Order: sequence, then structure tokens, then C-alpha cells
Amino acid sequence: MIGRTIDAHVEVKVVAVSENRQTNNEELLQLAIKAAKSGQKDSARVMFRRVWDSDRRSETAMMWLAKLSKSQKERQEWLTRVIKVNPNNETAKEALRKMQRTRAASENRTLLLFGMVAVVMIVLAIAIVVLVSVL
Repeated sequence: MIGRTIDAHVEVKVVAVSENRQTNNEELLQLAIKAAKSGQKDSARVMFRRVWDSDRRSETAMMWLAKLSKSQKERQEWLTRVIKVNPNNETAKEALRKMQRTRAASENRTLLLFGMVAVVMIVLAIAIVVLVSVL
């Protein structure tokens, strides 16, 4: 009887702690969102990271961390984590698709620029050959 009482007491405390952690995460999440929206990005990042550290499935924290990322690589990593947790998260999937399109467009511009430089150099080389042969 005493063992069951102790087990029940411990179980109640575990549930209370779990609910308290969830409440704290929700409160911290709301504070982080307010901080992010008010331009306090570093503080917001720290708070979102704390939420994610205690709940690795928090899509909200991960999406905000992606939004507040300091690099494209970090943003991609957070969005990929979101999709691993929820493969149906269309916002994360669309953000990754947009990043891929942007990267591809940038690579295409680089190739186009390189091609234009190559054409100009060939034209100049031909012009020099023609001038040398005329003189």
C-alpha cells in the first residue's frame, strides 16, 4: 500500500512537471515570438533554441529558427528538421523549394556572365588577329 502511494505521488509529480514544462515552453515560445517581431533577433534565437532543446518536435520553434537564421545553410538545416518531424509541413517545403530556385537562378546568372566574358574575349582575340594580319 505504501509503495502504491509513493508510486502514485511520483506519477502525479511527473505529470505536473511535464505539464509545467509544456506551459513554460508555450510561455517562452510566445516571448520569443514577441522578441522576434520587435527586432530582438538574438534574444529570440536564444529563446527559440531553449524551446527546441526541451522539445525537439516543436515545429514553431524550428520554423522561427529558420526565419532568424544567420546563413542560408543554417536556414536549410532548420527547414529540413521541420520536414523530418512533419513531412506534410507545406510552409517548410515551399521555403526549401524557394531557396533551391534562388540558388539555381544565381548559378545561372554566374554561367551567363562567364559566357558573356568568354564571348567578349574571343571577339577581342579575333580582332587582334585581324589587325595584326592587316598590318
